[in-house]
Amino acid sequence: MDSVLVVPGLNGSGPEHWQTWIEPLVGARRVEQADWAQPDIELWSTRVAEAVESSTGRVWLIAHSFGCLASVVAAQQVGERIAGALLVAPASPDKFGVTARIPSSALPFAAVVAASRNDPWMRFLSAATWAERWGAQLVDLGEAGHVNVDSGHGAWPDGLALFQRLQQSAALIGGTVES
Repeated sequence: MDSVLVVPGLNGSGPEHWQTWIEPLVGARRVEQADWAQPDIELWSTRVAEAVESSTGRVWLIAHSFGCLASVVAAQQVGERIAGALLVAPASPDKFGVTARIPSSALPFAAVVAASRNDPWMRFLSAATWAERWGAQLVDLGEAGHVNVDSGHGAWPDGLALFQRLQQSAALIGGTVES
């Protein structure tokens, strides 16, 4: 049986955040960080890798902001266990001084980068560049801010639909869906 991990960004995802909303809908477990206020790429990516390793079956990631960065860094260690990743509103690695730690080659699994045209944490063109480097599908969310509570994203059915489409497309590519 596959596992789903939710990987929040800076300050975690509070009770009104779309990641909290989506967790019970997809049977996800949250990757916890020791300190949500201190974005440390080494510590955070290690937590993601440990969560992947302790999960059963193939693992799906639903990441947001700095959690996207931690997820792609963790994938360098445990990418073979990851079935796919929905990377929503990734934060700019430049803002955190971690660009050198972020992989710039294709991820070894299906991925979607969902980016906004007015995200204060990463310009859309930068998100498009990272999506291309990672071999990920880019989804243009329009003017959606940082896709968090402040930008009006509590319950987010479109995000759930994106995740479900990712799972379906990865299954088709992997040949695991019967016709």
